[in-house]
Amino acid sequence: MTLLEMSASYRHSAEAIHSRIVELRLLVRDEADPEAVFRLHRRIDELTPLWREARELAALTAHYYDRSYHKHEKYAL
Repeated sequence: MTLLEMSASYRHSAEAIHSRIVELRLLVRDEADPEAVFRLHRRIDELTPLWREARELAALTAHYYDRSYHKHEKYAL
């Protein structure tokens, strides 16, 4: 698997996670039970870092060999 293929995979994962976050936010608006709202918010909070990391890794793997690309410090060795 090449880095560009990995980038596409990360991008696809990020889109799927974001779609789920949007879906959960819609469920929160329609939910009346405070306990259910709490659980939905908790799940959103758990998915948000995964979404962010997938987007960052998609960008990193897409531009890894570009000389002008400023690599994210989080993933630098």
